[in-house]
Amino acid sequence: MSEYKAEVIWHRGDQVFDDNRYSRRHIWRFDGGAEVIASSSPQVVPLPYSDELAVDPEEAFVASLSSCHMLWFLSIAARRGFRIDRYRDVASGLMAKDERGRLAITLVVLHPEVHFSGVAPAGEELRGMHEAAHEACFIANSVRTEVRCEPIIT
Repeated sequence: MSEYKAEVIWHRGDQVFDDNRYSRRHIWRFDGGAEVIASSSPQVVPLPYSDELAVDPEEAFVASLSSCHMLWFLSIAARRGFRIDRYRDVASGLMAKDERGRLAITLVVLHPEVHFSGVAPAGEELRGMHEAAHEACFIANSVRTEVRCEPIIT
């Protein structure tokens, strides 16, 4: 079993806050030292309270699914002896009401474009490799995962 952590940090600063007019900009910090500027989506919380240059959770969710698929696909291709020169995916996610009437990312569509050097897999084999990557992807397998909230009360 593996455990993954992310630290999310937000500070009020000199904002009033209880008037609901505060910046949603915050920091994601990861164990390797990487920091990402994050914010609510401007499609959810209007500017200037969102930062359109920052990564929002919805984008991160789509990118996480795309990245996991790619990593599995690269592994499968390498094991089968194919050489990939370039992999690109312009993935998209759709926010809509789910079957319970709650807003959710209800659809994520990956559009992987893979460029091989040397011998490339034929259409059916390539589709099969993408299917295998999708089946193996930890994130895709987690989409209906349990999410717990265990607040630290001080």
